[in-house]
Amino acid sequence: MSDGHGSTPGTPPGWASNQPPPYGDASGAPWTAPGSDEPSPSQPPPPPPQQPYGSPGAPPYQEHPYAPGRQYGPPQHGPQGPQYGPQYGPQYGPQYGQQPPYGYRPPPPALRPGIIPLRPLTLGDIIDGSIKLIRSNPKAVLGLSAIAAALGAIPVAIGQALMLGRMSAIINNEPGALTSEMPEAGFFTQYGGTLISYAVQFVAVTLLSGVLTRILGRAVFGGKITVGEAWRLTRGRVPTLFGLVVVEALILLIPAALLIGLTFLLAAAQLDSGTTVLVLLLAMLAYICYAAFFTTRLVLAAPAAVLERSGVFASLRRSWQLTHGGFWRTLGILLLTGLIAGLVGTVISFPFTLAGGMAGVFGLSVGARILAAVLIAVGGTIGAMITYPFQAGVSGLLYADRRMRVEAFDLVLQTAAIEQQRQGWVHSSADDLWLPSSTPGGPGQGAPWSGH
Repeated sequence: MSDGHGSTPGTPPGWASNQPPPYGDASGAPWTAPGSDEPSPSQPPPPPPQQPYGSPGAPPYQEHPYAPGRQYGPPQHGPQGPQYGPQYGPQYGPQYGQQPPYGYRPPPPALRPGIIPLRPLTLGDIIDGSIKLIRSNPKAVLGLSAIAAALGAIPVAIGQALMLGRMSAIINNEPGALTSEMPEAGFFTQYGGTLISYAVQFVAVTLLSGVLTRILGRAVFGGKITVGEAWRLTRGRVPTLFGLVVVEALILLIPAALLIGLTFLLAAAQLDSGTTVLVLLLAMLAYICYAAFFTTRLVLAAPAAVLERSGVFASLRRSWQLTHGGFWRTLGILLLTGLIAGLVGTVISFPFTLAGGMAGVFGLSVGARILAAVLIAVGGTIGAMITYPFQAGVSGLLYADRRMRVEAFDLVLQTAAIEQQRQGWVHSSADDLWLPSSTPGGPGQGAPWSGH
């Protein structure tokens, strides 16, 4: 019997009794009103019954009932039961582009108030920090480096100018250019200036490293320091730095003297040439390994002497302790940065050296030789003025990196940097942070940073 909605029970209005209703029998539809076997005329036709997603035979995607040809995925189950996409109810969970309420979150970036981030440093951090050391305080850094570079470049320039003068005399067939005394004079002019330059550079670079380390200690926190203040703070450490120069020179020169003595002994013994060459090559290889080992283990002695205000042997012992467990990494960084500094210095000084060489060889007057010496000295000074602070910065940042890795010193630096940011300036008492007593469990005695 009909209730007015259709000719046959379970058939929607407008449909014939012999025509099947859409989507099958309405009595099995899930959206039938309670107590009725027919769908309400105000509701859309129900979707077809679906198999549970993942059950055998269930399709991964099903056709949308109101948009033929479109497909939708498995139902999303929320607090209100199964949901069939945005058309059938709200979505549950974070929207696209929002942070999830739980799960992995990347760590925050390290605090960086100055030239380096206050965490254990990578190779890129060390190179970038050394360059930023020059850019952050160019007057003090480049001014001091220029003085040390000139002291080292002038002896080399004089020796090369004298050597070019000899070559010019030989090319122009001047009388007396080739005599029996010329070989000895040639050896002195060719190698004497270089040896003197190496000696001057060894002393000047060590002192420069000490002064630049003091500038670096303040630049880590974003502070600046003048040349006068840097020298005033480093002046009391000069005897210690000279002591380090003497000790390190003895460590390197005594085996070198033994190698030279071995060469003379082999020459006097008149052994087979192949045996002599093999022995000398093995001895030189052993000396290179020896020099690389001790140079790497003692490279942090100068920064420790300046920043920790320790003595000669205490600084050497401190460097030995800090490089323990990081020898190969330290050696690799020193070799790479040394190669970079050498290439940069060569590229910068090459035009001056070429012009000075041409002036010295083809010039016949004394003025040409003087011009050659000046050009060579200027090129060497400019090149070293850039490379010296870079290498000093590498040594100082290696020292900071090893302390952060060995002693968790980055926590001390971060605490001080936060306090300095709160106060809005970098106080000179921040230099006391580098004292070993600032690090929990660190050796030595010293006053911790007061923070005001």
